[in-house]
Amino acid sequence: MITQIYGYKVGMKNMATFIFPGQGSQVKGMGGNLFNEFRELTAQADDILGYSIKELCMEDPNSTLGQTQYTQPALFVVSALSYLKRIKETGCKPDFVAGHSLGEYNALFAAGAFDFETGLKLVKKRGELMSLATGGSMAVVLGITEENIVEVLEQNGLYSIDIANVNSPYQVAISGLKEDIDKARPIFEATPNVQLFIPLNVSGAFHSRYMTDARLEFENILNKYTFYPLSIPVISNVYARPYKRELLQSTLAEQINSPVKWTESIRYLMGIGESVFEEIGSGRMLTKLVERIQKEAQPLTIDTYEEAEEKSASEPLKHSQPSHSEITASLLGNPEFKNEYNLKYAYLTGGMHYGIASEDMVIKIGKSGMMGFLGTHGMELPQIDEAIRQIQKNLNEGQAYGVNLFHNPADPEREEKLVDLYLALRVKVIEASAFLTVTPALIKYHAKGLKRDSNGRVVSSNRIIAKVSRPEVAEAFLSPAPRHILDKLLQENKITQEEADMSENIPIADDICAESDSGGYTDGASAYTLIPAMMSLRDEMKEKYHYHNNVRVGAAGGIGTPQAAAAAFILGAAFILTGSINQCTVEARTNDVVKELLQQINVQDTDYVPYGNMFETGVKVQVLKKGVFFPARAKKLYDLYCQHHSLDEIDEKTRNQIQDKYFKRSFNEAYEEIKAHSPEHKINKADQNPKQKMALIFRWYFEYSNRLALSGSKENIVDYQVYCGSALGAFNQWVKGTDISVWKNRHVDEIGEKIMNETAKMLNQKFNSFFSIKEL
Repeated sequence: MITQIYGYKVGMKNMATFIFPGQGSQVKGMGGNLFNEFRELTAQADDILGYSIKELCMEDPNSTLGQTQYTQPALFVVSALSYLKRIKETGCKPDFVAGHSLGEYNALFAAGAFDFETGLKLVKKRGELMSLATGGSMAVVLGITEENIVEVLEQNGLYSIDIANVNSPYQVAISGLKEDIDKARPIFEATPNVQLFIPLNVSGAFHSRYMTDARLEFENILNKYTFYPLSIPVISNVYARPYKRELLQSTLAEQINSPVKWTESIRYLMGIGESVFEEIGSGRMLTKLVERIQKEAQPLTIDTYEEAEEKSASEPLKHSQPSHSEITASLLGNPEFKNEYNLKYAYLTGGMHYGIASEDMVIKIGKSGMMGFLGTHGMELPQIDEAIRQIQKNLNEGQAYGVNLFHNPADPEREEKLVDLYLALRVKVIEASAFLTVTPALIKYHAKGLKRDSNGRVVSSNRIIAKVSRPEVAEAFLSPAPRHILDKLLQENKITQEEADMSENIPIADDICAESDSGGYTDGASAYTLIPAMMSLRDEMKEKYHYHNNVRVGAAGGIGTPQAAAAAFILGAAFILTGSINQCTVEARTNDVVKELLQQINVQDTDYVPYGNMFETGVKVQVLKKGVFFPARAKKLYDLYCQHHSLDEIDEKTRNQIQDKYFKRSFNEAYEEIKAHSPEHKINKADQNPKQKMALIFRWYFEYSNRLALSGSKENIVDYQVYCGSALGAFNQWVKGTDISVWKNRHVDEIGEKIMNETAKMLNQKFNSFFSIKEL
């Protein structure tokens, strides 16, 4: 019987299959006389790599042969030269070729997909990208099958670990975050039939979801090269089937974050017929694996594939129609943004006031490959110091975290002290919120993290993500630091001349978060108008100032469901940031009484009221309305302030109502509390201006209402001030009837992953529906 693969008739007996090894087969001294025999290609390799490939392979003088960025080019060169020598000696090409991970590039080279130069350039870039992976780990499990391993992972809740390589039926590599692989070790070692659990000496979670960003970047590189028709069928690691001619680049890109199906690949070839496998390159690792597979596994039945393959071979190659690749949660958002912040998901949680966005929340979200911000507004400096140290202690493997910096124009000294604390503790990301313009403290923080890269360009290590809801504020953040502020900081010896000079070549914000209608301080903007406007402004400012760096625009406000998240990503958001939905979780420092109220609200159960810190200006915040009187009382206080010049002008009945029902004390008693915690100059001004004194006393009620909500005082529930957006109401409706309808079952990391996964699922359904309609 003769079968046909991509137009090549292959006999069922004595088929020659060349197999090429991957990383792990390197040894000092490999290559031998090949470098002298192929001097021209060796010189070409030296030019591409910038070092002597012969010296690296034969002598390894700097002990770098085991480092990914050196290992991969070295193995490619040795295997490529070994193949050329083999063909030169015999004059016969194989019937099939296959390679294990990196070895697949040698298989494609042997099949004529690209020349030696192109192959080495691709492998060099691949090695560099993979060497940048941090925080990950891999291990080999011996003695049980892939199905058994998946069962163990699921039974123990280790959903974050992926199958990376199925090397033989009973030798499987797993890949994931280092802490998860470490957690898995005792579990597998206690599993019946497991012979060994062998951690691998790698820094990255190769061939797993955690390499998705590298895959996307590498795919862009692959698309710049021309690939040629294959002269020999190449078995793909990703599909364990021959490469399809029209999908060469995309399949090769997928290989980076997909498992290596080596066992299935060999079983497929066994199903074709009797193969003589010959390992080309360094070592005999694959030869031993093939022998195990032949002994432990049955050939695949390939009849179901023959018809499709014959059709593919007989039809001329056509330009393929645009296809829709499956969207995954880790693919959502901007890959550059995720790479720079070391994120798995383009998902952030905002720094809610009074430490409601607690250190526990930041740690939990950081360990899941997302980024959270500590909510420092309303916290004392020693509390903030302790919380940051706790976060740093727990997120010590490069996981992302940030700290909020909330602008209070009435207290610039606190802002300065916070920045000094962040610099002292080496906080590398801050969330700048409620800023109406940039301030010296912000510019100082940014300037202290500036340096020049090897190309002389200014880069930032102290990153600012600015939450903005107005174009004029965004423009200030997208501009270089104002000269007059830099001069002031220089005069005060708070920055150096070099830091000032560098500050003029880079925007103040590294990234922008367009904040539409949200909980807390808000301008009530619509995401549909705000995000595109911010993106246009960003592009204008980049062109105006000739920035080399890219400022990404994310989205916040109103995001509590997959539908809202999908809308943000479709609008082009680089990331999403959630707030209100997180204060009703186990990790939030919200009082349990408040959480009980919040888990019951719907989208109409919030209201806009004057913001206590900016009471006189009429700036508004969005707060909980259901079950409390605070919104109505806050509005009444503001109306009275606008209508009168002093407390004495207010009628006696209203004054008594406020003191008895709202304040639970007299105006004088409230004022005495204010005086005890306010600077003298502020009190002096209030004593001389009755309207200003009225404003201070009315503002006291807003702070009092905040304290009541934080304390959970049940007898004063009606006066709770709880910042909250309607996104929580939407979230409550989305999860209604599920386990997480109750706040005690809500965990901030699980919510983030659920939103991202469901968003990807929904987008896939929508796009698939769209493409189906187009086909009709």
